[in-house]
Amino acid sequence: MQPRISVITLGVADMEQATRFYRDGLGLPIRDDKPPVIYFQLHGTWLALFPRQALASYANIPPDGQGFSGVTLSCNVASKEEVDQTTRAAEQAGATVVNPPHTVGWGGYTAWFSDPDGHLWEIVWNPNPFM
Repeated sequence: MQPRISVITLGVADMEQATRFYRDGLGLPIRDDKPPVIYFQLHGTWLALFPRQALASYANIPPDGQGFSGVTLSCNVASKEEVDQTTRAAEQAGATVVNPPHTVGWGGYTAWFSDPDGHLWEIVWNPNPFM
């Protein structure tokens, strides 16, 4: 296997709401919107939205996942101000801020929010970026 992740697919309850959140709220560019999947082109990978029930069926698993799944999505940004701006934009678009912007012990600046379907995102500025 090549050391890369090509697509991150989120199972969502409401495709229109999720599309608005990522397209309008976070400003991600749509690459393809052929039902049932919506693709956003990111730097080096893709973010896909897929109806939760259909995605579970496709993977042959039950669709009723509950609570913290052990997976988070993180986006490194260029400044502390961008952490603040992105967090505000996400909240205005319907996200729930679960941990507001703050400085962390290792010197970074981070905030956490969950999208309308509960997918947990970290927005982070790293003073010593590795990406």
